Amino acid sequence: MSDLELKVRIRQARGKFAAMAGAYSLGVFNDNFFKEVAIYLAIDAGIGEMRGIAAVMLALPYVLFAAYCGWLADRFSKRTIVIGAKALEMVAMLCGAAALLTGTWWLLLAMVFLMGWQSAIFSPALNGSIPELYPASFVTTANARMKMVTIAAILLGMVVAGYALDVKGGAGGETAAITTLAKSVAAAAVVAVAAVGLLVSVGVPKRPAASPKVAFPWTGPVDTFKQLVHIHKDSLLAKIVWADVFIWSVGSLQMLIVNRLGMEQLKLTRATTSSLKFASLVGIAAGGMLAAKLAVGRRWYRVLVPACFVLSVLVVAVGGIPYLPAGLQAPLLFVLLGLAGVAGGVFMIPCESFIQVRAAPEEKGAVIAAANFAIFCGIILSGLLIYALDKVMVPTTFFASIALVSVPVAIWLHVALRREDRA
Repeated sequence: MSDLELKVRIRQARGKFAAMAGAYSLGVFNDNFFKEVAIYLAIDAGIGEMRGIAAVMLALPYVLFAAYCGWLADRFSKRTIVIGAKALEMVAMLCGAAALLTGTWWLLLAMVFLMGWQSAIFSPALNGSIPELYPASFVTTANARMKMVTIAAILLGMVVAGYALDVKGGAGGETAAITTLAKSVAAAAVVAVAAVGLLVSVGVPKRPAASPKVAFPWTGPVDTFKQLVHIHKDSLLAKIVWADVFIWSVGSLQMLIVNRLGMEQLKLTRATTSSLKFASLVGIAAGGMLAAKLAVGRRWYRVLVPACFVLSVLVVAVGGIPYLPAGLQAPLLFVLLGLAGVAGGVFMIPCESFIQVRAAPEEKGAVIAAANFAIFCGIILSGLLIYALDKVMVPTTFFASIALVSVPVAIWLHVALRREDRA
């Protein structure tokens, strides 16, 4: 395909890509708004360990239903699955609005689980559509742009939650007025956002089913394990899948720790704590765009080891924040988390793009779902780790401890990828 033909194909795909990005980002907004409100309310209620439980509930559907979600993405048109997933989100948000208004904890956690289930269905279909829409050489750039839109939605969800709950209360008492305001506004807003997302999803490109005769995975997670074993027949794909698992797990740990780091250890406001997440996520988006320029050619993976070492240095630096003067702590933490996000984005986006492109067309959904399964097993473990160590380790020490994992991973990648070069 000539350069001119590539440019024409990329230009023609813009409208359909916008529909995909819009449908996805609106769902991401709702997911993160709900989760963030639940986390802040849990901290106010003195049950900060609820952060870990919420992370587990959001990730669990990716583990339990990965095989079925991958099967749906391969067996049917991905557009059909995307629209169906958005319809499920609409139902979930109607129920979630009721849960938010009543403030029932078990119902809120059930809604986090249901939103995770909807996302688990949506992800293989959406991510499998990107390499169908664009040439392989443009997939990393497309993913970086998708990540920017998605991060904007994540930030909006987090910041709206943080600032809404930071509003000073009235006669009913600060906390009561704040939570009442957040619930009443959110109940109508999330349903409206879900409805718009459902309408936008109609614009997702229509393609024939990739594998209409693929057998149903009756054994569920067992089939997913088999798919992960099958992935190891391609040694480079397997290495990149596990590298992706690592970076997602580390990112989940960081996001779970930030709330307690800001509000409890450093005594920052909710709004300032939200700005720390803003720094991390904007950094990831910037890192993704940087990766689109750096991770090119056959040896695109050469960016992974330096990014991992840089991330290790930055998380150790976060561990030293409490020893600085109080006036410097928040600004320097903002910078360090932003730079850690850049390193994470340089690492993450090329890995995800490679998985999308490398998988065979007829099993793309199954491979992406299996990778999601492994990723969210890591996220669940990170949530359980937070739950177990929440009361015995201060957040900055937790950050610095991440280097105990990231440095060995960087060394492993260095050795493993050099072997790929020699193969």
